[in-house]
Parts: sequence; structure tokens; C-alpha cells
Amino acid sequence: MSSRVFRPVRVGRRTPSSRSAGPGDAAAAGRRGGGRRRADRRVRTRHAVRRSRRAVGRGNDRADPALRDRVRHRPHEASTTASASASVSAAPRTSVPAARNGSAAATATPGAKPSRDSATAAPAAVPGPGYDASADARKQIDAALRAAKADGRMVLIDFGANWCGNCKAADKVFAQPRTAATLGASYHLVKVDIGGNDSANSAQLRKYSPSGGTYTMPVLVVVSPTGTIRTDTHVTGNPSLTPDGIDSFLREWAS
Repeated sequence: MSSRVFRPVRVGRRTPSSRSAGPGDAAAAGRRGGGRRRADRRVRTRHAVRRSRRAVGRGNDRADPALRDRVRHRPHEASTTASASASVSAAPRTSVPAARNGSAAATATPGAKPSRDSATAAPAAVPGPGYDASADARKQIDAALRAAKADGRMVLIDFGANWCGNCKAADKVFAQPRTAATLGASYHLVKVDIGGNDSANSAQLRKYSPSGGTYTMPVLVVVSPTGTIRTDTHVTGNPSLTPDGIDSFLREWAS
């Protein structure tokens, strides 16, 4: 009796080797081949777009024109580096004309005012040498205070006499161009004669230099636009009656 074992074979079963290729199999194979070709084209297109994108970012005009236009007209596909460099390089070109046109001045705070209006006002008149004994000192001082409120300058009251040697020395310094320019820019100068027996002028002296006693002329009193006495040389002593001494005094109390 034979020792071979026979395996039963199911009737009607087809093995892969015995299966014949039909029309459907050929169509499926064609679809698979077409799909691979489309995938290959997409990969090649992506590589070409990336190369053109890098070329556009570096400003290379040799990039593929069709792909270059595609990258430029689709900003969401452009590289971050290219867009950042474009924005940075564009900033100076837009800011320089603005600076040349004075936009910085245009952006200043509206309504801002200088601390002193006298910086832009015309220089105040500086009286000549000597003292007018017939002048009304009170009216002159009141007029100077009104002008000071309008332009922010200080009021300098010079109490003296025509026979006073120190007053004449101060007058010579007041007449020098540098000192006269400082006076005109920062002060309203009022000269009051106290060398006679005018009680009204003496009353103005006691009002603005109330410490009393024996006065050494000239007495120089600086008054603010609000009428506050800022300094009185009857109390502090006169500065040196030289150009440097008086100029230093005027600059100290000008603001």
C-alpha cells in the first residue's frame, strides 16, 4: 500500500499562478502607473518651486519666469526670509523722506508752549543813561509789570541818581552791546530817580526794597511778572559794576 498522503483540493479554487489577467486588471495597472507618474510630477514641481522661491528671495532674475511669477503672486508661498528682508529694506526708504519733510516737527504735541515767551518776542527797549526826575515811577513800574505778564520777562528796577558815580558806571555797562542784548531779551528795565526830594519815587523804593536803612546806590531790584521781589541788592550787595559782574547778575536772575 502506498505511503503517500493526498491533500484534498477544493473544486473551483484558482491559484494566483493559474489566474488569467482580465480587462479589469489591465485598467487597474494603468491607474496605478498613472498615479505614480502624477506623484512624480508633483514632486518635481515642488522641487522646482522651492528652487525658484530661493532664487526670488535672493533677487536672482535667472529663476524660472513662470514659477517666479507664481511665487511672487502667491505671498503665502513666499519664504519668511524674503518677506522679512523686503520689509526691513523698505523701512529706511519710507522714513528718510519723512525726516526731510520735517515730520518730526509735525508730530510735536499740539498746544505746547515755550517756558518763556520772551525767547521769540522782540527785544524790550533799554532806556538810555541817566534818570528822569520828572517821570512818574509808579506808572513806569506798573507798565513794565503788565508787559512782563504778557511776554514772561523779568522787571529790573534801577534806583539811582544822576550825580551818583556808581550809577554812571552801571549806565556805561548797560549801554554795551552784550549787556544791552541781555537786558532786551530778558528784562524790562525801569530807572527811578531817588536823588532828589520826590517822595513818590522814595515810596516806590521803600515798596520794592522794604528793609530800610541807608541805601547804597544804585539799588537793583528784580521783580517777577507776578510782582514778587526776587532779589534786592540793598540786601545782597551790588555786583561788580563791570561788564562781567553785571552780565553774571543779569543771567542769574533772568529765569
